[in-house]
Amino acid sequence: MPGLPDAPAQGAADPDRGWLDALFLGPYGENDALLEKLMVEFLRDHVYWRRNFHPEDPPAIPTHAARHPGYQAFESRLRRELHQLSAALKRSVPFHSPRYIGHMASDLLLPGLAAQILTLPYNPNNVSEDAAPVTIDLEVQAGLQLARMLGYPDDTSRPDCAFGHLTSGGTVANYQALRLALALKAFPVALRAGGVPDIDVPGDDWTAFNLGPDAGIALLERANAWLAAQPPREQRRWVRTVAAQRIEQLGMVDFFARHPALKVPKVLAPITAHYSWSKGLKLLGLGRGQLELLPERGMRLDADALEDALARCERERQPVLMAVAVLGTTEYGTVDPVDAVVDARDRWTRRGLGFSVHVDGAWGGYLATLFRNPDGSLRALEDVREGFARFPLPEVHAAFAALGRTDSVTVDPHKLGYLPYGAGAFICRDHRAVALLAESADYVFQDARDADYHARYRQLGQFVPEGSKSGAIAAAVYVTHKVLPLDHANFGRLPRQTVLAAEAFHAGGERLGAALQGVAHVTVPFAPDSNLVCLAINPAGNADLAVANAFVRRLHDELRADPRQPLQVKQFFGSMTTLRPEAVGDAEMHRILASIGIDPATLDSDGDDSDRLVILRHTLMNPYLLDHANGISYIDQYIDHLGRRIRALLAASPEPA
Repeated sequence: MPGLPDAPAQGAADPDRGWLDALFLGPYGENDALLEKLMVEFLRDHVYWRRNFHPEDPPAIPTHAARHPGYQAFESRLRRELHQLSAALKRSVPFHSPRYIGHMASDLLLPGLAAQILTLPYNPNNVSEDAAPVTIDLEVQAGLQLARMLGYPDDTSRPDCAFGHLTSGGTVANYQALRLALALKAFPVALRAGGVPDIDVPGDDWTAFNLGPDAGIALLERANAWLAAQPPREQRRWVRTVAAQRIEQLGMVDFFARHPALKVPKVLAPITAHYSWSKGLKLLGLGRGQLELLPERGMRLDADALEDALARCERERQPVLMAVAVLGTTEYGTVDPVDAVVDARDRWTRRGLGFSVHVDGAWGGYLATLFRNPDGSLRALEDVREGFARFPLPEVHAAFAALGRTDSVTVDPHKLGYLPYGAGAFICRDHRAVALLAESADYVFQDARDADYHARYRQLGQFVPEGSKSGAIAAAVYVTHKVLPLDHANFGRLPRQTVLAAEAFHAGGERLGAALQGVAHVTVPFAPDSNLVCLAINPAGNADLAVANAFVRRLHDELRADPRQPLQVKQFFGSMTTLRPEAVGDAEMHRILASIGIDPATLDSDGDDSDRLVILRHTLMNPYLLDHANGISYIDQYIDHLGRRIRALLAASPEPA
């Protein structure tokens, strides 16, 4: 692109390149021989397993079956449909390519891909050990692997060991977080209503409903110990009595009707929170009106706004179910102050307003590997920073350091874990509360000190939202974490590449802005916390927000996937999002608008698209964006391409409308 300064040198070749080259099938399918060798080996192994199950049984399908006309007709139809499917799939989005920097998708890690394909013919159903004697243990182990990555206790001999399980995605994991928080919050009220004696149940409903997670679990443990000392007939009677008072039995309407001093609790979340929180509150019957969205400051949750909301809830006797922090927003990749949120929980719990803290780390969860040593300990800020230009900021490091103090976390292995859809995960810090989610009341009243951790969760369907669930995806997650342990020296080397790419993109965006002076305003509206980088663009001389938005939408039309066109006509693939004043704050919104020459007075005018700023969004998760071995920077190529397209669009329509 004319006038674009040369990019700074990318540095010496990556000494870990051989390691990186082995991880994926590759943009050109370079590792096809490796994947084919693995697939043939384990397909044969699976066939031998079938043949040796009862070798005395005769083959059900005779050797001459393939010569039968019906067999041949079926094979012909099968091949035809598979060929048509294969041809149609060539119109799929090329997530594998370094030219794709749009949404949260990239190539798949070979360990997970191979493990899933290997496991599929066995078709395990991880609802219980009866249907999945092997993979259900792998799922529980995968949960412990993620727990260690987050700083939760992963020693199953500890009574407060963490627990995690897989879901179809982050949305269902967020539902599970709501279920667990509500069960734990309401259980002390049920104990009080049931009249359980001698275990220090709070004397009033408000106190019982606001104990906080740790005190609630302690009360559950005391209840289990007390019950274990009762005769069997009394045990059964008390189980029935308390079960009849639980919110899971009564439902929302009856539970709160029986406890008129209590209001339906709120969920406090940042305005950038994923829409799954709205869906989850509606699904549980709490109601969308109980979701209070808090403003941002500097693209992160405003801790002062959280404090103000909690103070108001205390004054109004309004219970709080949960406060949500986001670890890498799906729109902007920013990291909320998790440390401030858990500090607020501890402070307000001491004042009698207890609630859970959940971190939605669907996107950024695996970035935690950059902050973990192989022994599970937290890395110091200066150690994490080595080799980066600015990552992580001290406040980002503090947020990751606080993960171990939260109550639960959502992580998506099918995002930055580079695993196939659908692989989400829910992890809670203390597994003892999970008993409250069981379909059988007997699970609630059992002494966790006497129960084998792995034996309990071999009946996984008792505790999770799903019924049937794939054991193959559990194998994929577990094997990937075994091959690439979740610390900075192993798996962390992969997200490291993506953060380096984000820093290079940030610098490239600034170079593009300098090169297009007098042609267009281009800026990175806020420095990235992780590996998502946005660009705000406005034609030079334009001060109207709607005009700028129309131009960026036209630019995005050239970057989005279009199944009506051959993929090869697209040089690069990107995505877009919007910034709204209610999300970023008026001051921040005005700053961003001013940086690209837009008059803030055109915000909220009567025209279309005038209540938000449309920006380009780039997800930099492909590890080959900075290809040192071939001397290629796809980021520089994209920046050049974007500059050319901006000039061409403006030349074709000097006054975009």
